[in-house]
Amino acid sequence: MKENNLDIQNPILSIKDLSIAYVQDKYAVKNVNAEIERNAITAIMGPSGCGKSTLLRAINRMHELYPNINTKGEILLHQENIYKMDTIKLRRKIGMVFQRPNPFPTMSIYDNVIAGYKLNGVKLKKQQRDEIVEKSLQDVTLWSEVKDSLFKKGTFLSGGQQQRLCIARALAYNPEVILLDEPTSALDPIATARVEELLVELKKKYTIVLVTHNMSQAARISDNSLFMYLGELVEYGKTNVMFTNPIDSRTEAYLTGQFG
Repeated sequence: MKENNLDIQNPILSIKDLSIAYVQDKYAVKNVNAEIERNAITAIMGPSGCGKSTLLRAINRMHELYPNINTKGEILLHQENIYKMDTIKLRRKIGMVFQRPNPFPTMSIYDNVIAGYKLNGVKLKKQQRDEIVEKSLQDVTLWSEVKDSLFKKGTFLSGGQQQRLCIARALAYNPEVILLDEPTSALDPIATARVEELLVELKKKYTIVLVTHNMSQAARISDNSLFMYLGELVEYGKTNVMFTNPIDSRTEAYLTGQFG
């Protein structure tokens, strides 16, 4: 039984009866229903193997890169079913940042930022490219650090800078939603703090959905939290309420470190 103490008016995303199986009848995500608040940070938490990353990747259909995937239910973006949308159009609206910083190693910092346009054959004038690169790097507070090194490889940056570059690459396409799969798990505490501050700032313009193993991170920066266990959505609510007064005993057990 899912517990939900959230009433979200006019959600940007609606997840309805979503089930996902990698092999027949073995569901990684089971009958999940949730509405995602716009201009907020929503954390997806739970122990390893509970379906967090599968749920996150389903929001822009990245999970379909696996063969034989079986998806039931629907996800609506502004009431439009994403499974009936063109995937390029969808991923322009819903960007993705992965666990490990992954700048394209053969590309300069500049080309990394506008990679989405190049990969999708979108032609831009030089002035447009320059403006997108500067704005995207400004948005992730990286411009002042790299503006004199734009044509060096992105791999010369520190881990934290590389991850902010990857966020800039997602922002360059001007999405409405940004998905992040444990974006600080490979970073040191100082770089983690920079990324967390950045996400809090970015939610003014974007809707952010974040998978995290780090409960203190969820407590620090998220507005709402989903707790998943064995593929099911157990509890969904305001983060400060869930952390202080969880409804479900499994949520309480996870938050107090009894399993995870």
